[in-house]
Amino acid sequence: MPLPPAPAPGVAPAPRSDWATLSRLLPYLWQYKWRVGIALAFMVAAKMANVGVPLLLKELVDAMTIKPGSVEALLVVPLGLIVAYGLLRLSTTVFTELRELVFAKATEGATRSIALQVFGHLHALSLRFHLERQTGGMTRDIERGTRGVQSLISYSLYSIFPTLIEVIMVLTLLGTKFDMGYVWITLVALVLYVTFTVTVTEWRTKFRREMNELESVSQTRAIDSLLNYETVKYFNNEQFEARRYDEALEKLRRARIKSQTTLSLLNAGQQLVIAIALVLMLWRATQGVAEGHMTLGDLVMVNAFMIQLYIPLGFLGVLYREIKQSLTDLDKMFVLLEKEREIADQPDAQDLVLDGPPSVRFENVRFSYEPAREILHGISFHIPAGKTVAVVGPSGSGKSTLARLLYRFYDVSNHEPGGPHGGGRITIAGQDIREVTQSSVRQSIGIVPQDTVLFNDTIEYNILYGRPEAGHEAAVAAAQAAHIHSFIQKLPLGYATTVGERGLKLSGGEKQRVAIARTLLKNPPIVIFDEATSALDSANERAIQAELKSAARNKTSLVIAHRLSTVVDAHEILVLVNGEIVERGTHSQLVSAGGVYAGMWALQQSGTD
Repeated sequence: MPLPPAPAPGVAPAPRSDWATLSRLLPYLWQYKWRVGIALAFMVAAKMANVGVPLLLKELVDAMTIKPGSVEALLVVPLGLIVAYGLLRLSTTVFTELRELVFAKATEGATRSIALQVFGHLHALSLRFHLERQTGGMTRDIERGTRGVQSLISYSLYSIFPTLIEVIMVLTLLGTKFDMGYVWITLVALVLYVTFTVTVTEWRTKFRREMNELESVSQTRAIDSLLNYETVKYFNNEQFEARRYDEALEKLRRARIKSQTTLSLLNAGQQLVIAIALVLMLWRATQGVAEGHMTLGDLVMVNAFMIQLYIPLGFLGVLYREIKQSLTDLDKMFVLLEKEREIADQPDAQDLVLDGPPSVRFENVRFSYEPAREILHGISFHIPAGKTVAVVGPSGSGKSTLARLLYRFYDVSNHEPGGPHGGGRITIAGQDIREVTQSSVRQSIGIVPQDTVLFNDTIEYNILYGRPEAGHEAAVAAAQAAHIHSFIQKLPLGYATTVGERGLKLSGGEKQRVAIARTLLKNPPIVIFDEATSALDSANERAIQAELKSAARNKTSLVIAHRLSTVVDAHEILVLVNGEIVERGTHSQLVSAGGVYAGMWALQQSGTD
């Protein structure tokens, strides 16, 4: 499904009308146009059977007005009508269920298509979006949106359209069998009912919207607090978090009460209109019976028509509100779907072509996350094919930004310094990474990040994430190379042990070794070690360091490190301070120079850092 053009950055999209939201939904349903047609046919058949029930009921009542002693009429005519009445009742249910059965595939298929597209689009959005998003609120928007698709289709196809068809049929019958007085009473009541319902529902929509927003806020606070469970415990802030959550719940409670109060007003007004219309219709019908130009069966039929007609209308307020809410929820999901992709492949982008370990170049790279604060100031360096370059420096100097740019989580602009996010370019094997596909770039790079996040699944699943199609033996080999196999074997469930939310059941060192195993299994031509051993003790660090060197052999490697002992064998070491390279050279050259690196080395050797 092609996406519409995204709004320009910094420009809020214009509010979308309900019809515009519906037009976005229709292409998903149009894939099932034959099912839609068959479902509509069953819907009309169900309503025809439903309207036929009061007609047959009239004939049944009139047939009971028999002459004394007419046994034949008593046994034959009413019995046939009774059987026909039962069959019509059954037909109404059968056609309704067939409609739902036929259309279920269309509803579920459209829901699946939209949800999958949103999921894929969210993964395609930039890292900036995911750093700024509120997970709880966003997941609620997606959940409501997918539910809104089903609700919208269900309420419109199963309630609104059938009711309209039935209203037309009933008005036609009343006008042809009796007189237009019945038609005008029904029409005026319908107009008043719909006008009152729409007016009041529109008025109370703001209360409903406020309630939903507060629900999202409370959900976000709860999820954020639970995701940061350890931090809450560290600072003994359970009561503080409970108070914040309670504040959100209290606002939500008040909003829900306000919403319920206005709903009660709506329901009372609706029932008043319906009651007045029913009284007028029955009064007119009883007059007709008394004057002799209507039968008792006609009175029963009019009453049955009104009951059948006003029962679904009694839910019109709920239906209208739910349809409006479904459209709002669906629109929120479509807004997510139309979120601008900050990092997008060029229309003619080709895959990155590599025939071995590639060279990597940063050429005068300037970059800023925000215009007011530049992070990198004209960085230039070269990682020769199959060699290792290390970047060291204090925290906040821009080391991890280099890895993010190489991965194309962000792009530097094509403009000179002063552009939206700086300037310069990054090449792999001489190919500007902005001109090739993101997927091919990321397929060629493996990373062991400083902050390792694992899926709430088994250890084997997390290791195999580096190459999902590899089997159990490959996962074991990678774990052995990362020196975590013996630890896994000691666990009661071994490789089937679940690691918990974000891997919290494992220690920092264990998580990092799983991350190393995952990258070793991927076996890419370029590897990035971003503080890869920062969570390991000295013994494990020395053990894994040999494996990291082995993993980096014949690969182009970028090592981002704080511990200088891990980079002494690098082809070149860059000292990055405040986004600028202040020193570069081999370990021995930098120590001999007596500069920043030499001071850092002395501090770490003395154990004071």
